[in-house]
Amino acid sequence: MKTLLKTALPALLLGALAGPALAGPAADLAARRIEAIARGDVAAITGAYAEGATLQWVGGPLDGAYSGPALAEVWGKFAKAQGPLKAAVTSVAESANPKGATVSSDVVFTGKSQIKVRYIQLYREGKLTGEIWQVDPNLPG
Repeated sequence: MKTLLKTALPALLLGALAGPALAGPAADLAARRIEAIARGDVAAITGAYAEGATLQWVGGPLDGAYSGPALAEVWGKFAKAQGPLKAAVTSVAESANPKGATVSSDVVFTGKSQIKVRYIQLYREGKLTGEIWQVDPNLPG
């Protein structure tokens, strides 16, 4: 029993301390966004954008910079090409101050193919103002 406490207790305490520090309002928005992407719900995906939002898609066939009406077009292409996906989030980190928040996630989307993404989202006043979708085949998955 002592050995179990010596090995399990530090891990439990570390998990308890790490959990709340990583989740916040922007992380909740990011989680809902990842779910919408997995469902292929283009209306929900584009509805989160603030006016003037930008997307930097780095790597893969949709590589490019998008804003305005092109945002709906690119997410529509992605949803049509991939169909429904499952999303596994392997890490989430939120940084926030009164001016805004960023959320960085490692996500593996699985469907017709597997897409490994480092996903960074920038929120101001609860709206998505910028994002980086970095295709990263080297992420664990």
